[in-house]
Amino acid sequence: MATAANVDVQLRYERIKPKIGARVLNSKEELLTGELSPAILDLMEEVGVVVFPELHLTDAEQVQFSNSLGGNAEELAGQNQDAVFKVTLDEKNQQKNVVEYLKGSLFWHIDGTMNPTPIRASMLSAQVLAPEGGDTEFANTATSYADLSDEQKAELEGLRVVHSLWASQFYHTPEPTAEQLADWQSKGEAEIPLVVTNSAGKKSLVLGNTAHYIRGMDMKDSQRILHGLRDFATSEPYVYRHVWKVGDTVMWDNRTSLHKATPYDPYSGRMMHRTIIKGGEAWEVVKG
Repeated sequence: MATAANVDVQLRYERIKPKIGARVLNSKEELLTGELSPAILDLMEEVGVVVFPELHLTDAEQVQFSNSLGGNAEELAGQNQDAVFKVTLDEKNQQKNVVEYLKGSLFWHIDGTMNPTPIRASMLSAQVLAPEGGDTEFANTATSYADLSDEQKAELEGLRVVHSLWASQFYHTPEPTAEQLADWQSKGEAEIPLVVTNSAGKKSLVLGNTAHYIRGMDMKDSQRILHGLRDFATSEPYVYRHVWKVGDTVMWDNRTSLHKATPYDPYSGRMMHRTIIKGGEAWEVVKG
């Protein structure tokens, strides 16, 4: 058991695995005061994924909690920032075009690779579970990068990756219509380093299903590197699989965490409520 001191109350938590994850043991009432927010963010920075077992947050409480951790960001154009985003593949409870986008959640990805400033963190709360499947897996791309050899790190230095939505959509829809492809490609592309460094000097890999190719490299070599790194980063001991209970809340550092849902029946009614914490640093931090 470890503790992190604060003014009136201490953050109580236990590590899940040495390379990823911690479980916070404080009550909902203690967490919603906001007094523990700096310590929670420090913990997330250290371990990547923070689990809050069976908090049973209401939507209003989840938004309040997100705001205390840096601000609840708007997910989609026009979305009310005081609302949660419904993560479900069931078209009875979500728009069809959004469901198409959410199908990518079944494959390893990092949110916001198309944005100059990625979201700082995501927070999911379990509302309805699938009878089978529907766990969420996380992988720490900072601790996995740290464990690469010096020779491997040198080979990755300076490599830049083109990320695109349309590359990610082929994972679940390999034969799109021409209309679908045009829509995906209209979302644009972004180029960011394969290895990003935050202002504190911490390095991590940016991988996942949006990682299309390494700029200026033969496509076969590019795919070999990207898929090889993903296999390494999503292997033991860098992976944590969260088996949900209703009321669980999980938050993860978006810059250093690949994640994906395990397969489940899209019509099972599985429902997660998501809020996202506003970004702080751009992928490429410019130091003065």
